[in-house]
Amino acid sequence: MHALTFDRFGPADVLRWTERPDPQPGPGQVLVRMQSVGLNFADVYRRNGNYHLSGTAPWVLGYEGTGVVELPVAGDSQFPAGRRVGFADMAHANAELVAVDRDRLIPLPDDIDADTAAAVLLQGLTAQYLVSDSFVVRAGDVAVVHAAAGGVGLLLVQMLKALGAVVLGIASSESKRDAVIAAGADVAVGYQDWVEATRALTGGHGANVVYDSVGRTLADSLAAARIGGTVVFYGMAAGDPDPVDPRLLMDRSLTLTGGDLWNVLTGPEARRERAAALFQQIRQGTLKPQIAARFPLREGAAAHAFLESRAAIGKVLLTL
Repeated sequence: MHALTFDRFGPADVLRWTERPDPQPGPGQVLVRMQSVGLNFADVYRRNGNYHLSGTAPWVLGYEGTGVVELPVAGDSQFPAGRRVGFADMAHANAELVAVDRDRLIPLPDDIDADTAAAVLLQGLTAQYLVSDSFVVRAGDVAVVHAAAGGVGLLLVQMLKALGAVVLGIASSESKRDAVIAAGADVAVGYQDWVEATRALTGGHGANVVYDSVGRTLADSLAAARIGGTVVFYGMAAGDPDPVDPRLLMDRSLTLTGGDLWNVLTGPEARRERAAALFQQIRQGTLKPQIAARFPLREGAAAHAFLESRAAIGKVLLTL
């Protein structure tokens, strides 16, 4: 098979399309022939050497994607050869063939195509737990979404609106803010005036919930939350946040909570039930994944460069 690999840390051009031995599935694993792979900033961080990577070079990136079962677990009637599947958390997805734990497989319905599923699984499941587990959103809540034109952000805006929330999205350019409004946000602003815009939207009270995936903005997110409000911290795209004095939380009765998808995908039933709910929202039209661009997997270096340019609005896919 071929895979997108790199043997040293560095910019996008360290990535190479190389021939590799076919993976050999271990006990309880299925061999999947990939069709569409989701690209995430975590892949960029690993390529740069900022995230932990297991094993030795050459490394293969990628954690999510969709494809077709090529070699099933013997006697498995749920995931036989030819079954369309996806996964959100299995390493080495940037390859033509991937060995995937059977328990991590998500069956794809006939009406959900490979690109749509690859565009929504990891980031859609993330947005889903943000509105249902980290903070239970109710109609009328005011929610602020950082990086609202990103892969998670656009899905999160749509889910919040489906629940009846008032949404203020923050995005760095006019074209991105236009996309945030198109996704359903009530207000879209830049990073220069978003705290003031939140106060203006809420009559000075502040937001019920602020979703912060930027990191360095955490202090402002706490300032933008109302008394008794919640800040959900689930990413640090711009770097680690400064330490938070717990007296600030006490003085304003604030809740600061973390979010991590792997704490809610507790087993095969949970991931499949949550994915089925996600697919149902797509089916109903309340959730419309936006694909920013598709690149052949062999041109992964160009895809990484595009993602790093911050021009992407929505999800970048690597296709086979």
